[in-house]
Amino acid sequence: MDRIADRFAGRNVKSIFLYTNEAHPGERYPHHRTFEQKRRQSGGLVEEYGVGREIYLDSLEGHAHLAYGGMPNMTWVFSRSGLVLYKSDWTDARSVESAVDYYLEVAERRRAKQRLAPFRVERVDFHERNAEGFHRGLVKAGPKAVREFDEAFGGEHKA
Repeated sequence: MDRIADRFAGRNVKSIFLYTNEAHPGERYPHHRTFEQKRRQSGGLVEEYGVGREIYLDSLEGHAHLAYGGMPNMTWVFSRSGLVLYKSDWTDARSVESAVDYYLEVAERRRAKQRLAPFRVERVDFHERNAEGFHRGLVKAGPKAVREFDEAFGGEHKA
């Protein structure tokens, strides 16, 4: 996602990372009890995962997360006027990049005075499962995260 943000930065596109909560809290990255703890833990996004985009912190109660669907890995693209252009219940870089490319093309067509009318689309995209990467994330969070995921989903990290 940072690569995509960098690619579009010169085209008046802003990308942020909204840090909501720890999806799989463990000993190293526990459930947030204070906002200061959440602020400290958000540093792991930069240190561990190299996130270079601006990181915004949701409230402890997760108000923004819940207002925008409550799924664990969502992506939203808004127009400058706040119109929802793209909404996905999972973040997939290729899908997001395709959508942003499309909407930038629409903006160019509008500047060229083409008369365009909006319509809604629903589609299913697919992302590659990365069980090894997911497992590494659980291990970084701590043994509690690994144990609770295994208990909830019956074993060997089937993410």
